[in-house]
Amino acid sequence: MRRKRSLPLIYRLSRPLIGAIAIAGAVLTAYLTFTKLFGGEVVCTAEGTAGSCGDVLNGPYGTVFGQPLSLFGCLAYLSMAVFALAPLLINPEQNKSLRKNLENWTWLLLLAGSTAMAVFSGYLMYLLAFKIQTLCFYCIGSALFALSMFVLTLIGRDWEDIGQIFFTGVIVAMLTLVGALGVYANVNNPIVETPDADGLIKITRPQTSPEPPKGWEITTISGESEIELAEYLTAIGAKKYGAFWCPHCFEQKQLFGKEAFSEIDYIECADLENPRAQSAACKEAQITSYPTWEINDELYQGTKVLSELAEISGYEGTAEFKYKM
Repeated sequence: MRRKRSLPLIYRLSRPLIGAIAIAGAVLTAYLTFTKLFGGEVVCTAEGTAGSCGDVLNGPYGTVFGQPLSLFGCLAYLSMAVFALAPLLINPEQNKSLRKNLENWTWLLLLAGSTAMAVFSGYLMYLLAFKIQTLCFYCIGSALFALSMFVLTLIGRDWEDIGQIFFTGVIVAMLTLVGALGVYANVNNPIVETPDADGLIKITRPQTSPEPPKGWEITTISGESEIELAEYLTAIGAKKYGAFWCPHCFEQKQLFGKEAFSEIDYIECADLENPRAQSAACKEAQITSYPTWEINDELYQGTKVLSELAEISGYEGTAEFKYKM
């Protein structure tokens, strides 16, 4: 009891605090994952910018290995919660040795986990500031959670071997950074047009930077079905909202092809004098992410394969579309 009272307050509170932050982070990322998987909308638009949390969530950096990045974040937060709180569930009076061993091992896991999360979050903040160039308050909040857990891990116990902290931190940080660079290495891959067994061509993202006001040059060739669908969409008053710098908007253009997309009623949302600001027309239409389709007075977010657009709009013409995602 004397030893317990003599422990600094931060030593006694560090695990509960880390556990609480991890649970909060898990709830946050679970919400984002649910929204992504079930097609919901995350409303988080910063005044004066074209981006939003939904824009980031649906963008190329929001997906890893075909799954929402927030899903992996949720799993990481849940793991941190388990590492932090599991030893507290063991009564030290009944099994002192087990609790001590579990505390030692989980502190190392907390150190490795919080270091990895802090480094990866730092890299995401770099992408947010310099690549995506928008505000995402959920993303910033998650990064603050990760940083807080890292700091609490460092100051939350009496580390006997400072070299152990430094060595573990450096190794984990390097591995995390290399992994992050590898995960996003293919975000800006060049366009590859290779027909599959069904004769369909897969659309991928461009490698070069977009040039205002048109962005990337459309390189695909429209077929009869693509042109017919585009003419039908325009006839019923459908509109496509996008931004010239948006990779997903370009993918949508490539799915139609150059000839067909020229028939689409397209509205540019980027203010050409300030590309990261949103045009008045898109603000008035309450567009929060790109691309967004307005069909029969309903808004549909995200890139749509042409068969899906045909179904949404009620198109009944030929549907021998050439391209796929």
